[in-house]
Amino acid sequence: MRSVIDITDLSVKELDGLLKTACDISENPEKYADSCRGKKLATLFFEPSTRTRLSFEAAMLELGGNVLGFSDAGSSSASKGESVADTAKMISCYADIMAMRHPKEGAPYVAAKSASIPVINAGDGGHCHPTQTLADLLTIYRELGRLENLTVGFCGDLKYGRTVHSLLSALSRYSNIKIVLISPEELQLPKYVKYEVLDKYGMQYVETTSLEDAIPQLDVLYMTRIQRERFDSYDEYERLKDSYILTAEKMQLAKVHMRVLHPLPRVNEISVQVDNDPRAAYFRQALNGKYMRMALILKLLEEARQGKQMPEIQDVITDELYCDNPRCITSTEQEIVHSFKCVNRENGIYRCIYCEAKRKRN
Repeated sequence: MRSVIDITDLSVKELDGLLKTACDISENPEKYADSCRGKKLATLFFEPSTRTRLSFEAAMLELGGNVLGFSDAGSSSASKGESVADTAKMISCYADIMAMRHPKEGAPYVAAKSASIPVINAGDGGHCHPTQTLADLLTIYRELGRLENLTVGFCGDLKYGRTVHSLLSALSRYSNIKIVLISPEELQLPKYVKYEVLDKYGMQYVETTSLEDAIPQLDVLYMTRIQRERFDSYDEYERLKDSYILTAEKMQLAKVHMRVLHPLPRVNEISVQVDNDPRAAYFRQALNGKYMRMALILKLLEEARQGKQMPEIQDVITDELYCDNPRCITSTEQEIVHSFKCVNRENGIYRCIYCEAKRKRN
């Protein structure tokens, strides 16, 4: 069944279609009030969430459907050792579509391969968060009127920030996007994202440690939280957590039309003084997330009715390479076959199909 695990699962044409539907939903909600009557969404949240889980639930309810699920892995059979694959098969008996958040990278992909209903990745560790990216795109489009000819700054945790990686992948498909990467050296964007996204698509980008130097040139400033849950070392987190704080004084350096986005939750990286600035778009961004999830649910349920399937990943090898990434789903579910896709045949570079960890084939 067709699922959405990564933002690149959606073509530009499909992204534009979702944007169009989401805008229509926001302007004509009554038109969609019974679109999912009789349908059920299962929300499987193995990791804490407020905005994403509630926005999925609100989205389905406002489409006239119903919701079931859990918000704590401890209240699910996972606490008894049930595999992700078995959970997905079981949920397929009770629901028409599911949204999954999981701390292990690749878990929603495993679910999608096992389920007989569409699966939406609601965030898998530090890997992907495609529906947040849909919210980001709609916010930029509604605030600035375009998705081309923009200078976008990403500030904070660019190493572990799944929202950053997903949005960069999405923006790479639009023309004349310039990127400014603002982070401490320890949290810089991973080299593989630079190579396989920024360099591959010829995107202009610069790296800096100074928010003050970067902000005057930006059309969009995407702030991120330094995420305690992604660090193995508490001391490293404590040292880096307050690296960047956006204040009203720093906002004076920005363009009049510049917009501030944040996937939320915010800790202290954006001062509450900024909230009343009309350029602060992060709470409108949260609302846009509901509209885009409504549009995606409609799209996937319709494709399920038509029997549309997930495309197979091409050029995959198995049983030759081993993923030792402790954040990968293969680290806890031992019977999953270790599989790698080729990303650079000339140099023998492969990536785990679950977490994208790099391995070299001799």
